[in-house]
Parts: sequence; C-alpha cells; structure tokens
Amino acid sequence: MSLVIRNLQKVIPLRRIPLRRRIEILQKILDVQQFDLGVICLDNRNIQLLNSTYRQKNVPTDVLSFPFHENLKAGDLPQPSFRDEYNLGDVFLGVEYIYQQCQENGEDYYSILTVTAAHGLCHLLGYQHNTEAEWEQMYQKEKQILEELNGITGANLQPLTKNHF
Repeated sequence: MSLVIRNLQKVIPLRRIPLRRRIEILQKILDVQQFDLGVICLDNRNIQLLNSTYRQKNVPTDVLSFPFHENLKAGDLPQPSFRDEYNLGDVFLGVEYIYQQCQENGEDYYSILTVTAAHGLCHLLGYQHNTEAEWEQMYQKEKQILEELNGITGANLQPLTKNHF
C-alpha cells in the first residue's frame, strides 16, 4: 500500500528518500507493507503542541504514534475487515528534537531518525513501554527488526528503548 512521508517543518534539512527506503524495509520486516502508513516530520513547536494535546506533556518529544487499530495486542497484526481499514496509522517524528539530541550525544541524525521511526512503528503495532515487562517486549521487537535492517543495509542501529528502564 502507500507510505506517505510529509515534511511539515523547515528547521532541519530532511532527505526523504533514504528515510523512505529504510521505512519500507522495516515495513517488509514487520510484514505490514500491505498497510497504509503516514510519517509526518515536525519541528519542536508542533510536536510539543501534539504532545501537550494528546499526552498532557507540554514539551517537545522525538516521536508520537497514533494507531489506526487501537487496542492491538503487541505482536498481533491488524485484521482488517474492509479495504479502508488497511491502515497502520501515523507516526509523527519530532525531527528538530531528534536533531538536537543527536548533536548533544554525538549520534548520526539519519540513523537515529530511522531508529525513532522503527520505535513509532512498534507503537502502531501495539507495543508499549509503560511497565518493565512491556518495555522488555518492545525492546526485543525493536532489537529484532533493527538487526534485520542492519543485515540488509549494513547499518549498526540499536533500539531507542535501550536504556529506558
């Protein structure tokens, strides 16, 4: 199906083609390429507005995910009944925030952008990290898909949730 990447910010340069390639590979690894997916790139002001509105946290963040199929159990794929239900949802990437964190931590921006997109995809598929058990499950899933992506692309990406618990 379709992958739509929208860059709605002008603060940080964004090369969409490499990001698209890596997200498409992640979709294949997760076996969700038949689902529509939106990836929206925002600046700090707009990601903070969404974070404040939907999570009551008035700060910028790296990623927010809005699943089309709510209440999906981690590890289960959506089971659409109708054509217009072949949608995973939307991942909002706070690219300005991600870029700033990369600058502070000496990390590669495009690598972390990919890892953050993978993290968001996992959220769309029901993975959470509210408890240690959920964190462990999500960490293992991120690790598995990033290892597969690394094998295909030659990258060395690590899960975003590596040090969260």
